[in-house]
Amino acid sequence: MGGRRQHAGFTLVELVMVILVVGALAVVALPRLLDLGAWRLQAYGDELASEMAAMQRLALQQRRPIVATINTTGVVFAYASGGTLRSLACPATASPCLAESGPRSITFNSGNSGRAVSSSGAALPVTVSHGGSSRGFVIEHETGLFRPAP
Repeated sequence: MGGRRQHAGFTLVELVMVILVVGALAVVALPRLLDLGAWRLQAYGDELASEMAAMQRLALQQRRPIVATINTTGVVFAYASGGTLRSLACPATASPCLAESGPRSITFNSGNSGRAVSSSGAALPVTVSHGGSSRGFVIEHETGLFRPAP
């Protein structure tokens, strides 16, 4: 029973090589797997939809027109008579995030009629976009409904 024992295991060189390969894969693949920009834009789109609905309800509850001004770096909500209510800026790492050019607006409860009136007189497209990610929405003229684009 006095034979030599064989130790099964890895050498130090093999372990270092595995660590180097895993590290190289992590540096290349991890940023692609964790595309945080797309998540930020998804969250911004959801927050924008929520704020549009909230401002539409507020305009009807207070019986005051509220104007949403949309530009490439975010949205500003204000009373038609003056006074800013809220600003919703694009995420800092994804600005500008709204693809349409030039400021556009929609007035909720326009003329205290319950109607929504857009600056274009038609439905307004709103595209939340940065890099390769984009998400489209439409604000309906007359109703002010903010919905995902078809």
